Amino acid sequence: MPRKKSTPPPERSKLKNIALFNDEDEKQLNPNSIPLNQIKFPLSQPRRYFDSESMNHLVNSIAKDGILQPLIVRPIAKNKYELVAGERRYRACQQIGLEEVPVIIKELTDLEAQRYSLIENLQREDLNPVEETEGIISLLATHLNLNEEEVISALYKLDNQVKGKSTHNVMGKSEIDMIEQVFAEVSTMNWASFVVNRLPLLKLPEPILEALRQGKIAYTKAIAIAKVKDEQQRNLLLTEAIESKLSLQQIKERIKELQPAKAGVDTPKKRVSNVMKSLNKSKLWDKEPKKWKKISNWIDKIESLLDEK
Repeated sequence: MPRKKSTPPPERSKLKNIALFNDEDEKQLNPNSIPLNQIKFPLSQPRRYFDSESMNHLVNSIAKDGILQPLIVRPIAKNKYELVAGERRYRACQQIGLEEVPVIIKELTDLEAQRYSLIENLQREDLNPVEETEGIISLLATHLNLNEEEVISALYKLDNQVKGKSTHNVMGKSEIDMIEQVFAEVSTMNWASFVVNRLPLLKLPEPILEALRQGKIAYTKAIAIAKVKDEQQRNLLLTEAIESKLSLQQIKERIKELQPAKAGVDTPKKRVSNVMKSLNKSKLWDKEPKKWKKISNWIDKIESLLDEK
């Protein structure tokens, strides 16, 4: 995801003063009505895909009752505006053929507009996990004056630094504070959880990543399918999971069926060895006394059998 260097980000003290609308704010402001063709999309948008069923519902709703919540735009030239929030409503109006739409015009910088757009989508839970991940990375890139690849690399290095795996300081305190502030404002998780749970999504095989982007599959299922090493088997399982709406448990069962049988796994020596390893690892005598009591009774029977002559 290469990105050109942006202008230096505003000071942290200024970021605190950026006021974003909530639903109540929007209701209190008097919207303007402007031609739809005067609104253009920004170069960077957090949303890429729209569920067709959800869009059809919105189109029908607007056709019947009109737009209940105005779009948020910012002026960029005379009689020209950039869409900040409300892309689904904008596209629905296009389908209906509306010529004018109600808007709230707000003066915003590039950074403020980007933040507003991301927060608005996150608050309404409009973004899938991949869109959310890419949106947060893009926002961090703007704040830190880095490109997206540099942000991802910096987050991994920072994670290693915090865990003591690296003694090299990859970021100063002000940059770390800025990262923490961004996550506090736009995400339900902190940056460390983001590194563990979200960045790996971007490393998924492209067909799985694309299915995630389009909202065709849950990310827990996507991660499970990605563990299949054979590309052909993986793609077939992905297709089946989407078309048959397989549950996560069903996907795991399919994956287990795909695993080749290991030679000698059922030999007596191997079985005894595996049971011993499992018992020692589980430490049931400490963790689950009731289960250990049952197993202990079976061990007594086995010992009795071994003592028979």
